[in-house]
Amino acid sequence: MKTNYQLMLDHTIEELRAEGKVPTLLLHACCAPCSTYVLEYLSEYFKITVFSFNPNIYPAEEFYKRVSEQERLIGEMEFANPVGFIGSEHQSERFYEAVRGYEDTGERGYRCYLCYRLRLEETARLAREKGFDYFTTTLSISPLKDADWLNEIGIALADDHGVKYLCSDFKKRNGYKRSTELCKKYCIYRQDYCGCVFSMQESEQRRRAREENDVQKTL
Repeated sequence: MKTNYQLMLDHTIEELRAEGKVPTLLLHACCAPCSTYVLEYLSEYFKITVFSFNPNIYPAEEFYKRVSEQERLIGEMEFANPVGFIGSEHQSERFYEAVRGYEDTGERGYRCYLCYRLRLEETARLAREKGFDYFTTTLSISPLKDADWLNEIGIALADDHGVKYLCSDFKKRNGYKRSTELCKKYCIYRQDYCGCVFSMQESEQRRRAREENDVQKTL
């Protein structure tokens, strides 16, 4: 039976509310668009620090643009509990090393699994170092991201690092739809590819294929 990670999150939140606790959460964020709904949702129950660690993003200009948009969003949104921010350098070499040999496996292929693990492991490491109660990621809000992989990796890293992982599937309950609404409200820049050079190339190939198909239809 497929695990319902949204129900697991519901259960965690119910327990925290019953205990009157507002724990700290280190939230890995891939970009501002994906963090919109997640921050709106979770800031009611957690004191959040957003961690922007995404060495996969290509090119460097895109990386820093996404970081800037993330910081702007945090500054403009209103939250029930405090939300902070921790950035990182680009470190693209870490991504290329992590996915070496799997560059051509495609979107949602093993390349993505390795990229998930790289970013979540750094989040778990920092969560332990800084004494956070929980860590998690915004990645599951995307319909193109594998929530099973993300949660399986997070749970395993929680055991390795001794920090609780917050299970989630943020695309549930119209989470992705709400994120698009919030992006419009705050005029958030939305990219048209996941982030890495390989996904950019794949996005371009799909765009060209659509254009060629449209041309064929007119002949």
